Amino acid sequence: MNNSLIVIPTYNELENISRMIGEIFSLYPEANILVVDDQSPDGTAAEVKKLKEQFPANLFIEERPGKQGLGTAYIKGFKWAIERNYEYIFEMDADFSHPPQDLQRLYNACFFDGYDVAIGSRYVKGGDVKNWPTERVLMSYYASIYVRMITWMPVRDTTAGFICYRRKVLETMDLDKIQFVGYAFQIEMKFAAWKLGFKIIEVPITFTDRLEGNSKMSKGIFSEAASGVLKMKWRSLFASYKKIGKMEIKTVAK
Repeated sequence: MNNSLIVIPTYNELENISRMIGEIFSLYPEANILVVDDQSPDGTAAEVKKLKEQFPANLFIEERPGKQGLGTAYIKGFKWAIERNYEYIFEMDADFSHPPQDLQRLYNACFFDGYDVAIGSRYVKGGDVKNWPTERVLMSYYASIYVRMITWMPVRDTTAGFICYRRKVLETMDLDKIQFVGYAFQIEMKFAAWKLGFKIIEVPITFTDRLEGNSKMSKGIFSEAASGVLKMKWRSLFASYKKIGKMEIKTVAK
């Protein structure tokens, strides 16, 4: 887990954030964590700042003025990581739906096995979902099928939010072209990585619904994905997700 940054977006995660940060550092003392907080009314940011006194070299926080959406929080974290030359950048929720012990498995898939994107997947062999109502399980599962039908993308868990990216993926991608800000952001990031030709693997995980705090998931989120995927596919026929700039110029020069 060397040279790794774990980006955790938060909004009202006071009940989870302290335990999550403590567990990650107990497992991976060499890792770094960046919390991107959207001015949580419950004092999440203040709790992270207190913890920063305990982990001054490994814990960081970026505060934003109000709730701006999951996607923009991750984009901010990705740009922060690129500027500081982290090699492995993770997406992770604060609510323990993503098991901290499986961060190592995602890292290994990139570091040892040579993949560019490692996805913690519920819908490959060995993956599972616990404590979700049946309606939500079916909604998520069939949403992923729908996305694959529209995009032809060979990813089974298209809405997964537990991911490790190698830095070169995020450097090559024009992050400013990512248009979704809700959970459909996860679909668009995978689609962009796939269209750019990066090697993607799905690592089976068990996704456990949160025990503390309130879920941000809703039917509206899935509606955004359903309509947005068609627009995303259409846009991709006319424009690339590749960044025009330093990375591309270097490639041409060789």
